Amino acid sequence: MESNYIHDVEAEKIVLGTLLTERNALSQVREILSPKCFYNKFHEEVYCAICAVAERGDRPDIISVQAELKKMGVTFQPFELVSIAANGTFDLYQHACRINELEKRRRFVEIGQKLISQGSTEVEDIEDILSSTTDSLSGVLGDISTHVKTANDYLSDVYQQVNANLNGTNIPGTPTGFSVIDDKGGFQPTNLIICAAESSQGKTSFANAITLAAAKAGASIAFYSMEMTGKQLMTRFAAMESNIPAGRLFNEQLTTEELHSFDIAVGALSGLGIYFDDRSTSNIDSIIASIRSLKIKHNIQGAIIDYLQILTVNKKAESVEESLAEATRRLKNLAKELDIWILALSQLSRDAQNPVPTVNRLRGSGQMNEAADLTLLLYRPEVYGKRYPTPFENTDPQGTALIDVAKGRNTGPYKFIAGFNASTTKFFELNERPILPFTPKNEEPF
Repeated sequence: MESNYIHDVEAEKIVLGTLLTERNALSQVREILSPKCFYNKFHEEVYCAICAVAERGDRPDIISVQAELKKMGVTFQPFELVSIAANGTFDLYQHACRINELEKRRRFVEIGQKLISQGSTEVEDIEDILSSTTDSLSGVLGDISTHVKTANDYLSDVYQQVNANLNGTNIPGTPTGFSVIDDKGGFQPTNLIICAAESSQGKTSFANAITLAAAKAGASIAFYSMEMTGKQLMTRFAAMESNIPAGRLFNEQLTTEELHSFDIAVGALSGLGIYFDDRSTSNIDSIIASIRSLKIKHNIQGAIIDYLQILTVNKKAESVEESLAEATRRLKNLAKELDIWILALSQLSRDAQNPVPTVNRLRGSGQMNEAADLTLLLYRPEVYGKRYPTPFENTDPQGTALIDVAKGRNTGPYKFIAGFNASTTKFFELNERPILPFTPKNEEPF
């Protein structure tokens, strides 16, 4: 059998057609497809053009790929590309696996034909033939086993981690600006972090504090807000950095002293790797595509989504719980795929009798907590005129907030008190926890 016959042009067309017409299709099959998987030369060129467009962070479609093919100097007629784009399938991965397998079979045939040729003469040394054949076969088999690893493959990583812990080496992760979290590794790549609270507890402000601390540490962060523009968020960052109330930056003339503080804040914020995509909507597909684009263009280490309950998932006839569960699963898979962390903010259901947050009050889906690696709950009792629960009942609630890490996949749960400046919407680390003055039993301190 000749290698010329080991191909499937129709499978190649249906894969390329789906890549040209379906958003995010490339990410599903990119790991198993290479240009050599396409036997047809034009199909190979089309796939190279699709990858080139994606490498720039743009979405491959028939228009962008046509322009890329021309840039590559490929001679073709527009109808050739249109005829490919007319194909599509819901079983993309299945057909991609087929053309991947056929390409390997072609390589096996080539190796076999070379062996027949070399074995038919005594020109080459037997050891050289054996060595080159082994290398060729290892190349094919190596491609097959790239993403399959054994326990031993990971034991060395575990061993290095244990040694790093013994030596006091920090676990690599993005700093958050809160030493309690950072000492436990910060925000780790592949992690999905859920930050939940009732309304007006400061979820966005907490996300802003994380973003600013991470960016100052050299990380690149993408920020997606369904409620504020990039300009509004940067005004909040400027308020945090300058200690000027956000309301004054939005609406009032600053004093000479405030202008000086503002100029210093602008200098500190300039050049930070914080990225906003105001084009993205609340549609999860749009946000995921944008995150992939920013990962390619700017190598972001983390992404923040404010907030989950506003996201729309392209599925019909499903409940809110199912929609939110699907969104969190997709975000977790994206974090693993891109090796980034994703912080998603979430609302808690209200409880007028007891506003202390719990994971059972995650609005819309308990499955969010299951998908999360970290679940953080925010609580500011001063909003309700209450005291902190145990073990922080003697802490002054004014200007403070409880950060309750209710779930830590690798750390376990823990809690700590942070500072909060309402006028500048700034969360910050406290050097010392403020204690309430002594009051007799049964008397509220305020």
